[in-house]
Amino acid sequence: MLDAITFYRAAQSFQNFHVPFIPWALEKLTLLIFRCVIPRRCTIGEGTELGYGGIAVVIHERAHIGRRVMISPCVTIGGRSGKVEVPIIEDDVFIGSGAKILGDVRIGRGAQIGANAVVLHSVPAGAVVAGVPARIIRQGNLTIEV
Repeated sequence: MLDAITFYRAAQSFQNFHVPFIPWALEKLTLLIFRCVIPRRCTIGEGTELGYGGIAVVIHERAHIGRRVMISPCVTIGGRSGKVEVPIIEDDVFIGSGAKILGDVRIGRGAQIGANAVVLHSVPAGAVVAGVPARIIRQGNLTIEV
């Protein structure tokens, strides 16, 4: 299947073999076709998928994304003004459409980020967060009234 993650993996392979121009061209082609920014320098684990081919996804070049993460369309994973660190997303995370994960945050294994949530603080493993700014609405089997 031809999607933005395929272009990312190809660009990263060419970068690792020190092939000039092609990684840059693949990044620009990804932007043109999918309106998606996935720098070849970011780290994305195996099995990670982008919903609808990765339409309008923006990922910071220093972001670290684990394995088997599902990233829906229109998601932003990036930094915050005045902060140096960027998000770290662990394995088996689901990120809903339009979500923003910003700054020095860690998203725990198996967490779920609701659609259009703005995550500004770390999320523990297995938690479900939603809202602007995002708050924990469920952690494990415990549901929290908001």
